Amino acid sequence: MSRIGKLTIAIPAGVTVEFKDSVVTVKGAKGTLTQKITGAIDVKTENGHVHVVALDETQQTNALHGLYRALIANMVKGVSEGYSKGLEIKGVGWRAAMQGNKLVLNVGFSHPVEVVQPEGIKIECPSQTEITVSGIDKVLVGQVAADLRAIRIPEPYHGYGIRYKGEHVEHKEGKTSGKGKK
Repeated sequence: MSRIGKLTIAIPAGVTVEFKDSVVTVKGAKGTLTQKITGAIDVKTENGHVHVVALDETQQTNALHGLYRALIANMVKGVSEGYSKGLEIKGVGWRAAMQGNKLVLNVGFSHPVEVVQPEGIKIECPSQTEITVSGIDKVLVGQVAADLRAIRIPEPYHGYGIRYKGEHVEHKEGKTSGKGKK
């Protein structure tokens, strides 16, 4: 039995969890999320808690047991609280701005980079060097933030690039001159 899978999930007020035809639907104040369940897994809702139950003891079922419990817990938190990822832009003259539903990045290229805001995601720029990605789907929020970071990953010599808030980039020493070596 999976250690993660056997933990119960508390359902906050205003959130409903429904399991029907191998699909879990979680509805809350911020929206609705669905997840298809495969394998020998059953989902039960009782007394304000969700129980994910493995119907057999195979290795595959144990792996799915923990996975689906974690996914459902993320869905419950997403529809009640939501998820957010912060990004910082480091570079001289580099900046970000929202124009309608597009994020426009000036990050050292000869042209501005435009990124269309995906559906279900809200991108904000509290300042010219900060980007906030928020939404109810944890996977989608993380993927959009990773895609934005990949536009200009932090480089280790000067530290320029787009990085997660609080991310530490290890700085490397640059080339040294050949003077004094024989």
